[in-house]
Amino acid sequence: MLRRYSIVALTVLSLTASFATAQDAVKIGERVGKLKLTDIRYLPRTLDDFGTKKAYVLVFTNSTCPLVKRYLPTLQSLEKDYRAKDVQFLAVNSADADSIITTATQAVQHDVEFPFVKDFGGVCAKTLGVRRTPEVIVLDADKRLVYRGRIDDQYRLGGVRKEPTSNDLKDALEALLAGRKVANAETEVDGCPITFAAPRKPRDVTYAEHVAPILKKHCWECHRAGGSAPFALTSFKQASSQAETLAEVVTTQRMPPWFASHEFGPFVNRRGLSDEEREIVVDWARSGAAQGDAKKTPAAAKAPEGKWLIDTPDLVLETAELKLPAKGDIPYQYTILLHVFNEDTWVQNVQIVPDNLRALHHCNMAFGDLTLKFSEANFITGYVPGGEPMNLEPGIAFCIPKGSILALQMHFVATGKPETCRVAVGLRYPREVVQKRLRNIQLNTNKFAIAPGAPAHKITASRVLDRDVIGVGMFSHMHLRGKDMTFIAHRPQKKADTLLVIPNYSFAWQLPYRWEPGKTRFEKGTRLECVAHFDNSTFNPYNPDAKATVRFGPQTYHEMMYGFFFYTDADQQLGLTIDPKTGTPRKVEKAK
Repeated sequence: MLRRYSIVALTVLSLTASFATAQDAVKIGERVGKLKLTDIRYLPRTLDDFGTKKAYVLVFTNSTCPLVKRYLPTLQSLEKDYRAKDVQFLAVNSADADSIITTATQAVQHDVEFPFVKDFGGVCAKTLGVRRTPEVIVLDADKRLVYRGRIDDQYRLGGVRKEPTSNDLKDALEALLAGRKVANAETEVDGCPITFAAPRKPRDVTYAEHVAPILKKHCWECHRAGGSAPFALTSFKQASSQAETLAEVVTTQRMPPWFASHEFGPFVNRRGLSDEEREIVVDWARSGAAQGDAKKTPAAAKAPEGKWLIDTPDLVLETAELKLPAKGDIPYQYTILLHVFNEDTWVQNVQIVPDNLRALHHCNMAFGDLTLKFSEANFITGYVPGGEPMNLEPGIAFCIPKGSILALQMHFVATGKPETCRVAVGLRYPREVVQKRLRNIQLNTNKFAIAPGAPAHKITASRVLDRDVIGVGMFSHMHLRGKDMTFIAHRPQKKADTLLVIPNYSFAWQLPYRWEPGKTRFEKGTRLECVAHFDNSTFNPYNPDAKATVRFGPQTYHEMMYGFFFYTDADQQLGLTIDPKTGTPRKVEKAK
């Protein structure tokens, strides 16, 4: 395995000054320059994003140091004590081996409320003279360095005291807030050394031989003509014009989009490049983005014919054209699709396709009569950014009950100009014998009030399974303050099992997480729990209003908490043969 290489991150996310050495790192009493970091949403941030504070505490972390893990509860307690005193805590991960997802997962697992950010290339650590974890830095309101060193002397690599005898960080904060000089401004840190990646010369790689196969495997599905991505990458000209962008997004691991911790699962639809694949893309961008022998470029996969990703639908239903305003909040739109299912109808593939991807944020589909209300009982599937059509495994299908109609609940967003949108729904019936019916449980609550400024407001919901089931997958839905969501199974007489951690939830990319078919079983009596956190602080770059108390509601300035759990009954054997023309079960002649 080649050593990881982060030269693009060092260029894009560096400080305004060049790398600092141990000799020219910021000294006590000196003002710190603009520190550029990356938050869990992959956005570049600085301390200015917190506004003016009386003090800033930067604790340097990684995911492996035992002292970091031991000290996180202490830091969380200190942060709560000093939050009201206008002190901002921040965890800074400078480890080359830790991704943003790994960084964000650590905050979730240790129930830490203050922000975690990534220091790509260790630029900030070097500038501040930090060499170990969990070393802390304290800056005053003018961002002058007033303390550098340990948290206290309780935990050591070789042992632990029952109580600390020297509360170095707390003493430094108390002195600073009281307007006194910090008595002991530098202390030695008994922690884990930070290993900084050494820059190296890029290898000679070409688009045709090295980069195009990676893009074909991971990117061309969306980055093609007519795809959901904003630009295509299926030719050398297209890719070379985006070389720097490609290098940046693969270095930070923002692309391909994936928001689940790799510690749990596994999930069959997992996305992501290997370390070596990331290196190749970065090396190509930094060495001139050469084309190479064009004849060696892999052929593009055959593009889907038309808009359908579920093969040719057996039934297509479509809304009328909807007219949308140029600005403002657009209330949810509801429409009924003009078709009555006169018999129980089984579908295996369902796709919702808007003709205006810019305007439709998400859409839910349900069955019922003319008075239907959207609920767990009648939910079928939905369309969300980054989602995928319903493509069920052979032998599994969803039943639309006799007498039902279909309705859509559509959430549109203004684009800055008047828009129109028409939404089509394609249904494809099973070709194989149906043995199991797809069902879902929604772990949700609408009884919450998120306080103004809350950095990690916790909301939970749970349900107990009344039968043995086979898990199909999970899905998370929150709005703009959604920060993370965790699914946990509490099996009878067994240790709690974490099924999925989404540590850096993205409203823009709401992905499903699917298990290998038939492999994940849950016993009757298992309690499924969903734990979510919401960031109503000013540091949340998407927060509509950090001064508002936020409650349940349909608009993005409201909030929702939905954890979907899809499953089938473990012992169900329906044995249904479906008519591929109508989706209804064929009648079986009884033997005379």
